Parts: sequence; structure tokens; C-alpha cells
Amino acid sequence: MRAHDFGEYEYEPVPGLPEKLPAGERILWQGAPDFATLAQRVFHVRKLAFYFAVLLVWRSGSAFADGESVRVAALSGAWVVALAAVSLGMFIAVSWLIARTTLYTITNRRIVTRFGVALPMTFNLPFTMIGSAALRRYANGTGDIPVALNGKDRIAYPVLWPHARPWRLTNPQPMLRAVPNANDVARILADALGGHADAHPALTLAQGSPIGPIARVRVPAQLVTT
Repeated sequence: MRAHDFGEYEYEPVPGLPEKLPAGERILWQGAPDFATLAQRVFHVRKLAFYFAVLLVWRSGSAFADGESVRVAALSGAWVVALAAVSLGMFIAVSWLIARTTLYTITNRRIVTRFGVALPMTFNLPFTMIGSAALRRYANGTGDIPVALNGKDRIAYPVLWPHARPWRLTNPQPMLRAVPNANDVARILADALGGHADAHPALTLAQGSPIGPIARVRVPAQLVTT
């Protein structure tokens, strides 16, 4: 699956990459986040919808309990409906934009994340800077794949967001977020990391489980960003 690129990405010599691949490097997988999962996991639209539903019932119920007619009680909750529509619509639209402008790439040498709605950016994460990778899979088959970095080099959490493991503010971890067929993508990455480190990392996958390790390699740290 590939993101449907906006006009600002037409200059890319290879979709998702700032330049052509050097000799010996090949693409193993490319994909974009699932926007519905982004909306649910990043912006929590289901929880927000539930909150507005409770607020609507409480507001209308209070008016009816105070002796208002059913029509008046219903109208008293109209502002809640309007606020819910605007809020949910905004978060869903932002999720769609993020998914449409993001493209993750795994090669046999690195992970590349191209993202940015207003300010396009590309991060290259060579395997030499990745200390470990992990997976959290969701019931719909999508999942998050964060990677822990070696060394002292860090990428600021606000720059990475939402492509970062939540709440790791002091030690940010880049993350392939809401990727479809997460099991397959995790195995591709685990095999690539293991092959690069001349090792065969174990792969542990469990639906709905906390983030668990899929690969661990010990290599020198290096950070390259564009």
C-alpha cells in the first residue's frame, strides 16, 4: 500500500525517498498508515464520541427533568451535537491528511519515513542506529512498530509526532504507526535487522498485547536525517 501523494511530493525520484537508492540497496516494503486507526489511536475519536454522547444525554435529560418539553429538551442539546460534529470532523480530517502524506519505507539497510502535511520532511534511520524494534498489534490487523535508537543522538519528539512512541518524551522512539498487516511488516523488519546484524532475532507477536520485542541488534550508533 502506498500513500497517494500530494503535489509537493512529485519531485521524489522514488516515492517516499529523497533520492534514488544506491547500488546494493533495495526496497523490502512500503506502506502508509491506516487513517481510521490513526483517528482512533492518536486522536481517540471513539472516546471523544462517547464523551459527547454522555454530555448530550446529560444536557437533554437535565432540561427534561427541569420540566421542559421534549422538544425544548432536545434543542438544548443541539450545541453539543454541533460541537461534536466539528471536533470529530476535524480530527478525522487531520488523520486522513496524515495518512495521505505519510509513506514508510523499509529497505535492506534503513527505515525511511516521509511525512508532513504543511512541512514535508524525510527521516532516514540506518540500521546502524537502531538498537531494537518492537510491535503492538491491534485487533483489526494494524499495529505500531517503534524502534529504539542507539547512542546519544535523538530526534525531538515534537518533530516526530505522531510518528513516535507515545509518552517517550526524554528518549523519543520513531515509530511506524497504524501500519496495515502489522505482523507481516514486523517480520520483514525483523529479518532485515537480523540479516544486517548477522543474527536471527526472535519474533514475538500477540494480538492486543503491550508492545513487545521483535528484534534486538548491537551495532554502532549513527544518525542521518534529511
